[in-house]
Amino acid sequence: METNWGLLDTGYHSAAINMAFDECLLNWQSEGKIPPTLRFYGWNKPSLSIGYFQRAKTINFEGIRKHDCEFVRRLTGGSAVLHADELTYSLVISENDPDIPKSVTKAYYVLTQGVLEGYKNLGIDADFAIPERELDNDRSAICFEKPSFYEMLVDGKKICGNAQTRKKGVLLQHGSLPITMDNDLLFDLFAFSSEKMRERRKVRFTEKATTIQEVTGKTFTYEEMVEAFKNGFAKGLSISLTPYELTDEQWAEVKELAETKYATDTWNLYTSKERETIAKV
Repeated sequence: METNWGLLDTGYHSAAINMAFDECLLNWQSEGKIPPTLRFYGWNKPSLSIGYFQRAKTINFEGIRKHDCEFVRRLTGGSAVLHADELTYSLVISENDPDIPKSVTKAYYVLTQGVLEGYKNLGIDADFAIPERELDNDRSAICFEKPSFYEMLVDGKKICGNAQTRKKGVLLQHGSLPITMDNDLLFDLFAFSSEKMRERRKVRFTEKATTIQEVTGKTFTYEEMVEAFKNGFAKGLSISLTPYELTDEQWAEVKELAETKYATDTWNLYTSKERETIAKV
């Protein structure tokens, strides 16, 4: 029997709005105001998001300004991601939902079936970095520049990145599905000890990551991507999707959270531990 989820396509917004929106979805799901919900969105400008625990000292803010990028800290963990020519998805669902495993690795495996099916709709034969048979090991360590259990590969290269958090009894997962990637721009946004090191890391990244255009030789529109992954999630998760409209009050809540949290240096530049240290001084 299919479960009914809400569906949101919020289009293009600022980095602060996008991250505030995902947190509001988590809050509304926790408060019982919305059903399990799948959201698709894009970014007004190239944006660099960093993980909840990631220190901002690794970022080259001169490069951020030079390329007119936006910068934001996510509610989820993981490493920095450049959001530009891509489709981004997020989903929220109760941790107590019978279809959601308690194990982090197994929950990733279940929820990213939708991503896998979406790639199939684009003619891409992707697969999980860690086979299903290895999930019982319940790995949690993440090695730098190595694919983890929740990554997807095509011909041995990463083609997407996903991140997850569980708060207030709700699981939030979101992911970046790049159509193309500007590697020169990406590596201009990080601080390196030398230009030689920057170029070395760029070459390594190119060998380990790929994009939809590189795999298919085609460029897909935002609308085509939404259609492919909407149908992918419906099939992969065995759900039906009903379009959901936000009220004016909900939009106002998103905008307020964006202004008071995700657009502030206090949130974006410092980890929670760093903010605690600053507060004690």
